[in-house]
Amino acid sequence: MAKTAFIGLGVMGYPMAGHLKAKGGHDVTVFNRSTEKAQKWAGEHGGAHAATPREAADGADFVFTCVGNDDDVRSVVYGDDGVFAGMKPGATLIDNTTASAELARELDAAAREKGFKFIDAPVSGGQAGAENGVLTVMCGGEEADFAAAKPVIDAYAKMVGLMGPAGSGQLTKMMNQICIAGLVEGLSEAIAFGQKSGLDIEKVIGVISKGAAGSWQMENRYKTMIADHYEHGFAVEWMRKDLGICLAEARRNGTTLPVTALVDQFYAEVEAMGGKRWDTSSLLARLNR
Repeated sequence: MAKTAFIGLGVMGYPMAGHLKAKGGHDVTVFNRSTEKAQKWAGEHGGAHAATPREAADGADFVFTCVGNDDDVRSVVYGDDGVFAGMKPGATLIDNTTASAELARELDAAAREKGFKFIDAPVSGGQAGAENGVLTVMCGGEEADFAAAKPVIDAYAKMVGLMGPAGSGQLTKMMNQICIAGLVEGLSEAIAFGQKSGLDIEKVIGVISKGAAGSWQMENRYKTMIADHYEHGFAVEWMRKDLGICLAEARRNGTTLPVTALVDQFYAEVEAMGGKRWDTSSLLARLNR
């Protein structure tokens, strides 16, 4: 059992912290900007809640952060009430936020200067993966630090891998999102094409999903897509944030991402349709409007 702190109880963090307590058997103290949510979590899971990130991190072996973006991470890590102010020497900060590789490298340098360890550990699998404790976790950091942290991370994951030094986890997550963007647009276009052609989409998917066209998106989203239901997963506004990170990194490293940039604009159109909180499969709604 490890003494842990979990900062950020959103749709992902709430169940992830729960698995650390229930499945991992760890001592968990949580912090959330909404105190009511932290109190609710503590009541449900039997852990503790703290008034500040610093108090949550006090004495912890591992401190997890899972918040919105780079600025949100900085707001809970730095400052008099941040986790760095409460962490003990040798403790490890594990950032599950999907953020920039630049931030990961910054936090790694800052942590080591203070005598801490750092792992960037963005996740994939969506809300369902978090709730079921089967997330894929892509890590960046030192091998020894990863080896010590992996048994703790395992509580909410089905796959945990070290991709390289600090920042590598975030870069891997960017690749993940680039792949998903193209896949969802391709699936949306195929379904729209099939519908206009008068095909039975259920029958078609039953066949092509078993061949080279098959994907997780096809298996798990086609039924809700043809039913015009888009409240089943990762929100469009979150995907646009992630694609923005991908495109910014591509500008830095000189990669050309034409399809990713185009799909990002398609998602902007979905937002303009009122679909900011629809799931990412709502690209079909844009085609069928």
